[in-house]
Amino acid sequence: MKSLLTSITDWVTTKRGMWITLVVWLILMIGLSTGPQLSNYKVTNFQSLPNDAPSIIANEKLEQYFPNDQGTPGILVFHNEDGEVNLSAVTEIMNAILSADVAGVDQIVDIAKLPPQATAAFMSEDKSTMIIPMTLDPAADSRQIGETIDAVTKIGNEAAQGFTDTQFRITGPAGIAGDTLKLFERADIVLLLATIGIILLLLIVIYRSPLLALIPLLATAIVYQVTNQVIALMGAGGLEINNSTTSIMSILLFAAVIDYSLFVFSRFREELNHYESKYDAMKHAMRATGMPVFLAGGTIFAAMLVLFFASFRDYQNFAPIFGTTMLIIMIASITLVPALFTLFGRKAFWPRVPKFGKTGEVKHGFWGPVAKFVVNKPGLSGGLVAMMMVVTSLNVFNLNYEFDMVKSFPKDLPSREGYEIVETRFNKGELAPTSILVESDQALSEEQIEALRARLLDENNVASVRLNSVSEDNAALKYSLTLDLNPYSVEAIDLLKDLRNRSDEMLVDAGVTGEIHFGGITPKLVDEREVNNRDIWLIVVLETVLILGLLYVLTKSIRMSTYMMATILVSFVSALGLGLFLVDVFFGYDAISTRVPVYSFIFLVALGIDYNIILVSRFLEERKSRKVKEALEIAIRNTGGVISSAGIILAATFAALMTMPIADLFVFGFIVAIGILMDTFLVRGILLPSVILFFEKDKVK
Repeated sequence: MKSLLTSITDWVTTKRGMWITLVVWLILMIGLSTGPQLSNYKVTNFQSLPNDAPSIIANEKLEQYFPNDQGTPGILVFHNEDGEVNLSAVTEIMNAILSADVAGVDQIVDIAKLPPQATAAFMSEDKSTMIIPMTLDPAADSRQIGETIDAVTKIGNEAAQGFTDTQFRITGPAGIAGDTLKLFERADIVLLLATIGIILLLLIVIYRSPLLALIPLLATAIVYQVTNQVIALMGAGGLEINNSTTSIMSILLFAAVIDYSLFVFSRFREELNHYESKYDAMKHAMRATGMPVFLAGGTIFAAMLVLFFASFRDYQNFAPIFGTTMLIIMIASITLVPALFTLFGRKAFWPRVPKFGKTGEVKHGFWGPVAKFVVNKPGLSGGLVAMMMVVTSLNVFNLNYEFDMVKSFPKDLPSREGYEIVETRFNKGELAPTSILVESDQALSEEQIEALRARLLDENNVASVRLNSVSEDNAALKYSLTLDLNPYSVEAIDLLKDLRNRSDEMLVDAGVTGEIHFGGITPKLVDEREVNNRDIWLIVVLETVLILGLLYVLTKSIRMSTYMMATILVSFVSALGLGLFLVDVFFGYDAISTRVPVYSFIFLVALGIDYNIILVSRFLEERKSRKVKEALEIAIRNTGGVISSAGIILAATFAALMTMPIADLFVFGFIVAIGILMDTFLVRGILLPSVILFFEKDKVK
């Protein structure tokens, strides 16, 4: 492998190889850009659960028995903040919507055709709000849902302009899906601009050279476009692409390409002092950094492939997308990145241009004293860091999960405004009723149907149970069950899990033989929680074993591999605990999505291990001729500068996710940024060296 990489980088850094490499990447970028666009294949109604999840099976059976009832539901909300809702306004707005016959709308209840007593059922107790159910085409995808919601919203708002006392909003699963699509499209642009701005500023501040800031960003832009287009081709080939996956993918790409660019140009600058030819300087720079950078990318690549073993399809979706991204980055790190820096040569470092034959003493203003203190006081320095990490790790026991996705949206988002109006004026369960399918092997009598409805209604926190549909042979029934709880709450999830576990008992009580299936939002959340809990442990175990094995291959030492992996795991738990505390104190998030701990683990472990590899590789190199203490001091101070710079930029890149108006990504970006800084300065600089010195102190050469 090393000889192959060396032959590639030796050729890339020749004058001819440099130009061919740059031209090939540009042709690849332009050629792929004429193909499918990634935005056409992003979905918001991504099915997170595996096909064998009980709620997914229930929805499929409901579609089989009652196909016309399974379109995406929405709720039209009419509200007067200062008094009773204006029925004339509601009627005029509804007439405008119905007469437009909007494409994609399957059904809307026409209240004008209902008797007064039936219309009253759609009104809140204080008469300030009216909600009208709407169902969209069952075959509509997320983009079509978004277009339909936009069309209905536009018609409704235009009709409502003449009524200053009436607010019109669309919420429910359809309204939320439509807003989510637009939210991600706008947020992705803001995220991209924020990421570029943060990286550009930090590179200029740290290295004080405009070209050293622009060259890595140029490489990133080329890799970004190539990656986006390759993933778009995968989408055209049938791969479902989740919106949040692509947002995190862009951050991973920027972080990795910039990181690897730093390692390459740091060594290139050093070699320009020893070689007059920029081609020779880059050749020797890549001989030193090509293999570590390629293997660092390979570690992340392998870690991403572990996600194929997850059951939760959000994590599975990461594997092909992130795996493809890392593969392209790995190729770019040994071709495009060195070719670009070779093209600019010494000019890249202006105004601090390295001169051939002139080398100065390397100064270690910060890491020199730190290295000396750590190796002389390993018990004190390592002990303090370890204590801090143990204390912050304990906060993990305060981890609470949030399942209400709408609460993670901006407060002024129309679907959230409508959601909160319904939540405060109506029974909360109306936001997302649960569909119950009863399958029997024989026709059910009216008495049995009513007995089962009454039995379900008798359960605690069940507000209503309505019979929706009956099959022609009376062997299949569909009920709509509404709770008096928020259907996205932990209490509702616990209740539905209990109902599902006791479904056979309820059938017996009602004198019905058959099976009950629970479909809808809350049953899906029951399955999501259970599948996610299993996947967390699976991913942690598999990722730990995999990376431990890769570290052994790299270090040829089981002890060293264990030190590295153990400190990274401790660092993750500590970062999670500290992050949970800080996002609660500063941003008011007292609960987080179930996805955040998994996302954080994947990235903190996969990215954090790179810096440990760089430190330990230098330590093992120095240890061949020096004692442990001296070798560690040299390793800490000589790797400190570039790793600190890379760590700060990497943390800031993930912090760019805090510009996203989605709580999941905001919290994830914050926790990862905290974890990377802890790993860069505390784990790599203090804790890992202290552990090595403690256990290796008698192994002196």
